[in-house]
Amino acid sequence: MDQHPILLVEDDGLIRMDLADVLSDCGFDVLEAANADQALALLESETTVRALLTDIDMPGSMNGIKLANLTASRWPECRIIVISGRYSPEQGKLPDGARFLSKPISEHQLSCMLAELGVIASE
Repeated sequence: MDQHPILLVEDDGLIRMDLADVLSDCGFDVLEAANADQALALLESETTVRALLTDIDMPGSMNGIKLANLTASRWPECRIIVISGRYSPEQGKLPDGARFLSKPISEHQLSCMLAELGVIASE
């Protein structure tokens, strides 16, 4: 496929696998990372990542909110969705244009949010 992938960052392997399946079923190529450090390595090696879907609470050098802000400053064309089952980011913590979804996330919620951000899977 020639479309740009979505980068999924989630430290819980089962949740990551489930979300990757949902994104794949929606027609997206999915890159997976277990933490922000792996995600940054992928962002730096990929020519264009269409969207970042990241959990907030992760091990490693930074959490999902810091990753979202760094991604927005270095790759401004990348759309960002931050997810969490425990936290809700305070107003102004997320970069401009980023969205938040609370876990558990349904396929419908995720596909609607991606469509709202203009991230559409190619057929």
